[in-house]
Formats: sequence, structure tokens, C-alpha cells
Amino acid sequence: MEKPFPITKIRNIGIIAHIDAGKTTVTERVLYYTGRSHKMGEVHDGEAVMDWMPDEQERGITITSAVTTCHWKDAEIHIIDTPGHVDFTIEVERSLRVLDGAIGIFCAVGGVEPQSETVWHQADKYHVPKIAFVNKLDRVGADFLGTVQMMRDRLGANPLLMEIPVGSEDSFQGVLDLLNMKQVIWEKETLGAVFTVSDIPEDMRETADEYREKLVESVAEFDDEIMEAYLADAPLATETLVSSIRKATIGLKLVPVFCGAALRNRGIQPLLDGIVDFLPSPLDAPPVEGVDPHTGRMKQSPPSDRAPLVALVFKVMMEDGRKLSYVRIYSGRLLAGDEVVNPAKNKKEKIARILAMHANKRQRINEVRAGNIVGIIGLKASGTGDTLCDPSNPIILEPIEAYEPVISVAVEPKTHGDQEKIEQSLAKLEAEDPTFRVKYDDDTGQTIISGMGELHLEILVNRLKREFHTQVNVGKPQVVYKETIERTAEASATFEKEVGGVHHFGQVTIMLSPRKRGKGNRFVDSISDESLPAEFIPPIEQGLMESMESGVVLGYPVVDVEMVLVGAVYKESASSELAYRVAASMASKEGLQKGNSYLLEPVMAVEILVPEAFMGEVIGDINARGGKIEDLKPRGELQLIGATVPLSRMFGYSTALRSATQGRGTFTMHFSHYDRALNPPV
Repeated sequence: MEKPFPITKIRNIGIIAHIDAGKTTVTERVLYYTGRSHKMGEVHDGEAVMDWMPDEQERGITITSAVTTCHWKDAEIHIIDTPGHVDFTIEVERSLRVLDGAIGIFCAVGGVEPQSETVWHQADKYHVPKIAFVNKLDRVGADFLGTVQMMRDRLGANPLLMEIPVGSEDSFQGVLDLLNMKQVIWEKETLGAVFTVSDIPEDMRETADEYREKLVESVAEFDDEIMEAYLADAPLATETLVSSIRKATIGLKLVPVFCGAALRNRGIQPLLDGIVDFLPSPLDAPPVEGVDPHTGRMKQSPPSDRAPLVALVFKVMMEDGRKLSYVRIYSGRLLAGDEVVNPAKNKKEKIARILAMHANKRQRINEVRAGNIVGIIGLKASGTGDTLCDPSNPIILEPIEAYEPVISVAVEPKTHGDQEKIEQSLAKLEAEDPTFRVKYDDDTGQTIISGMGELHLEILVNRLKREFHTQVNVGKPQVVYKETIERTAEASATFEKEVGGVHHFGQVTIMLSPRKRGKGNRFVDSISDESLPAEFIPPIEQGLMESMESGVVLGYPVVDVEMVLVGAVYKESASSELAYRVAASMASKEGLQKGNSYLLEPVMAVEILVPEAFMGEVIGDINARGGKIEDLKPRGELQLIGATVPLSRMFGYSTALRSATQGRGTFTMHFSHYDRALNPPV
């Protein structure tokens, strides 16, 4: 068995960016130059190692975050290639939750695009140190310094130029390395594996000196030793600079910026050096914090092999009928065959196998230590966001936030034989994806699936057909509405009936009140123990909560309501749990009617990039769709329009935008909030 890498030599990094910035292409080059793969897969050929799902290969986009391991300069690098499309934001969110560092990739032509901003701020939320790679410098219209300026303006980042390009557009051939003050030129014939390092040519010396001085000046702001040397004009050792840049990067003060053209195989090796030199090891990250389930107090777990085991399940996949869980080990060691505990669900789990991951290929290993990311087979009860720990040291880490789905479609099996398969297949997909929900509608007999967007649902339906061989008919996309109440209302209900020869009695009075948007439903028991025995309170709560799953307007889930139990009548010989549950449900329906229930609809935050000539028409169209313009910003020769628009009015918007802008407008949108439906469906 291979000797495990010391924790200081491990790098857990993610690659984050807007769709089409070149994340997967960069990852493929990294795997090739580190010797992990012997042939470069291209996204446009559908052969990228990391895009192994058929849907990814066909569409040329990343859908699921893939994990791989490679080695560079005696360091072990675990890379997660994350999706750029907004429908798969959960994949980025759960990856960033377990990473120590990230590489933000920016297209030198498009600059900082809307989804780059979203994922960058997600990384900020988890305090993830970052380095940046400005890609596609060989493209017409590439603007390296313009992109760096956009990083300052749009991301609030503090970029530190480690390189400047040699040549631009078609003539881009290499970089000036400002750290070592050398010129690096890549040889075309060697697929970028061979490059020449030479002194900086005289005609570029002045530019290189100017940018080198800016680099030292920026670092000196965060390091007194370098400030003294800088003011005294003393020479600076490269090692001193590297260690100082590393400290400032890990402290989220600087973002080292590299550049290149991944498709032309240029610029990747210095980026790999940057990963090892500047991004943190698990030891550099603060100890992970969690709650002790016994005391409710916060406690920390250090990133050490000798500490008790603490690990987080951040992703689940179903493969060949088996459940594969991706796990980040924060503390301790884990051996195949170990018994661990999931304290949130109070379940014991047995580790059947531990796997080192390389996209969809894997290798069995017997042991894993703190700082590593691995696949585990054998977990039964644990899902995304669950903590695994040593039974003697229970701790619950902060779970991973899941987003509420905003769009639904009805699916039905094409044949009777598909009926059984569809239920099992949907259950497996639901276990994998926290933003995907399945609901069976008793009234219509339909199965309703809900997700984050049209593309999200389309891909899940494709997976049903491809992976699970289940043929389904799919209805039109429908918006996921919610319901809530406008005012406080009191309601009573009595259930008195003979069921199966037994007399049942229950009577409850409840008060329903609206809560602030986004606060969720809450049950409050405000009656004394004398009026109703304590064992009947849980059935009442259950009846109320179940009744909130379907409102009185159009049967959508009810949200943001406080349900207070204000009265109950008890008959000693006849009262039963069933009677109180049914009475609570009946009272709840009456209260929703009296409280003047109304519909809420999902409102999307939309960003539209259009040439100025088409702005008037695009803004007019957004207003006609019931949208509100929130922001207008110039972006080079284009204009960025920020707006909020009801999702129900955004179906087919891409076609409308293309025809209004002669194909030159683009847009992205993500869920913003729920608000009162202006044009509710009848």
C-alpha cells in the first residue's frame, strides 16, 4: 500500500467559474501534465475525463461535480470540477463546503460573468482562499488587464498578478513569470508538456520590472519584513516572497492571478505550482466546528490523524444499485470495516469499502486519514450534509444548505412495466440530489417532480431513461407555488365517530397567524396540562403539519404560518390520538379559509447582458412580464440589466431575448424569493 501523504502536502481544491469559462478543459490539462491521464480529453469531443455522464458529453457542460486525485511537486492534489450552470448551484455549494482552496477561472473575453460572481461569493461565504486563472488569452478580443480590473470591481477581490502574457490573441505564446523574473514559452508540438524558461527579453524588461514592483508593493502591505526590504531596496529571496504570498492568500487578503490558454495547452504548469505554493493544506484551515449533541455546546476538531474521527458526507451517488457517498475526513483516521456513528440520525454505520476517486473510476484503499476526500460504500442511513464520527466523540457539523425547488413537471410511466421502476428510480435520484423533490398527487394520480430549473429537470428525466431504463411521458413545466395567510384567524373542529367498533372523540381550537416571509411553519402549544394529557399534543401537531402540505387555494404547500393550540376538549373514555389528529387537520383547513389564504410565487433574480441599442426593447419586455428593473451597469460595450421577474413569466425567455437582440443578448437567472402572485393560475 502507498505511504500516505503528510497532511501539509495535501491540497483540496475546487475549480469554480461561469459556464464555458474552461473549467473542465483546465482540469483535463492538469490531469495530463501530472501524469494522471495519458490523453487529453476535450469537452467539445465529449471525451473529457471529468465529464463522464452521457448528458455532460452531449451538451459539453459539467452537471455533477467530479472528484479526482493527482500529484505535483510531491504534493497530493484532490480536485473537484464543479458545474457552472445556475441550475446546479447545489453541486458548487456542497463542494465549497468541504474544500480548503479554489481556483476561479475567468474567460479573458467575457471577463467576470454573472455566474462567476455567484460562485465567487459562495466561496467567500465559506471563507475559501482562492487563486485565479485568466483563460482563453488566445481568443480574439482577449483582455487580460481588463478582466483583472473586473475582478476588483465586481468581486471586491484584491488580485495579485503573478504573470503577464507574452503576445495576445493569435500571437499569445507564453508568460512573463514575475516571481522568478523569467520568460516561459510553451512549445506547440509537445501538447504543452515542454516549455522553455529563459531570461526576459530586453524589449519587455521595463514592463516586467514595473509589474514586479507592483507585486512586491502589494505583498508588502501585509508583511512588515517585506515592507522593510522594499523600502530599503534590498533584494528579496523568492522563497520569502512565496511564503508571504501564501500567508496573505490563506488570510483572504490577496488572490494570486495566473494566465494562459488551456485549449492551446499554455499556462497550466505555473498554475499547478501556484496550487502547491499558495493554496492551503488542511492544516492551514481553522479546526472544524460542530455541536456536541449531548451538551448542545460548540466544540472543535483539529485536522490531525490522532484526533477522534470527524467526517462529512457532502455528496451521494447511486451506481449499479449501490450507494456511493463522497466524504471529507476532517479529523482522525478511517479504516475499511470500521463502525462509525451518524449523530444527527442516531444511527450506526459500517464502512464496507473506502475508494480513492478519479472521476467515475476508483481504487480500493484500506485506510484514509485527516484531510482526504474519498468515496465510501456501505452507508445506509447517511445522506448529504450528515456527519460521521467516532462513537466516543459525537459531534454534528453544520449541514449543507439545500435550495427549495421552484419548477415542477408531471411524469408518468409509458407502460405498466415502468410503473414499479419509476418509483425506485426517482427515490434514488432524490437521495442523490437535495434540490430534487418527488411528490405523488392523490387527486390526479400524477407523480410530480420538482427542481431548480428547466435544464435541471430535463437532465433528470434523461437520466431516468438512460441509467434506469424507465420510459416516461413528461408534462409541461409548472411553477411551484406556495400558499400563506393574510391575517390571524381562530378555528375549532370536533371529530366524533365510531371507527371499527371503537368510539373516537377529539376537539381542538387553534389560532393561525402569518409569519415573516421565509420563516417557515411553527407549532406552539399554549394550553395547560390539566385540560389535555401530554400524549395527545404530538398527534395534534402532526395533524396540523400534515394539513399544511396542501392549502385551500389550489392545494399548494402552506408556508410561514404559526399554529397555536389554544383549546382542547378531553373525554376520558373516548378521546384518541386519531381523533385529535383529524380534528386538528379539520380546524387547520377552516383557519386557512378564515385567514384569507393567497398564493405566493417564486421570483427570479435575472441578469441580462445586451448591446446598448437593444436596451429599450429588453427593458420594455421585462416590464411587460411583471418584472422590476433593479440595476443598470455598463459592461464594456454591453449593458448589464439586473431585474426580478416572476418565474411563471420567464418560460421561453431565451427565444424572446434572442429575437429581440438579433441573437446577441444572453441572460442568467436564479431563485431570489417568494412573493404574492400577481396573476395566479385559475
